[in-house]
Amino acid sequence: MTSSVAKKRLALFASGRGSNGEALYKAMQEGYINGEFVVIITDHGDAGIVERSKPWNIPLIVIERSDYDSKASFEKAQLDALEPYKIDGIVLAGYMRIVGAQLIEYYEHRILNIHPALLPSFPGLHGHQQAIDAGVKVTGCTVHFVDAGMDTGPIIMQNTVPLLPEDTEDTLSDRLLPIEHKTYKEALRLFCEDKLTIKGRVVYIED
Repeated sequence: MTSSVAKKRLALFASGRGSNGEALYKAMQEGYINGEFVVIITDHGDAGIVERSKPWNIPLIVIERSDYDSKASFEKAQLDALEPYKIDGIVLAGYMRIVGAQLIEYYEHRILNIHPALLPSFPGLHGHQQAIDAGVKVTGCTVHFVDAGMDTGPIIMQNTVPLLPEDTEDTLSDRLLPIEHKTYKEALRLFCEDKLTIKGRVVYIED
């Protein structure tokens, strides 16, 4: 799949192993997503994404909250780091920190996140375990735009998996991960092709 439209310039924010980030990167390399990661930002210098992304030859910047005396200065450092790259959007992939108001305001409706539950149910941490504890029969993942709330931004796309009686947080996470990759790739493809329109809190898809 190719496009004559210029590739979207994207920043990848990651805190963990980088599995979703790698899936998106590969989809870009294959031409499925008309975008490219031009910079990676992590808030943990020892995060798995640091090693995982080395073969990609993409600049990686470590910006740890503990190095700054205030949340505002931490957010300003992120904005300053992004500025030279002239990005079109930010992709959160396992980024375990609430995105600050400065970033949300500057990149409004251009920050995407994936959450391991069917929002608006089970926001925040441990979405898998929340679903298990609630006894739901179906769970899944949600790709959404980021706003100032906790996983409350406009929903772009969702996919589901059955929750099995014997599921643990780990088994559910393992089974959902390929669905997360598929869902995020499709949502980001649409974003990079300018096929997402937000009206109120509803995301309309043109495809």
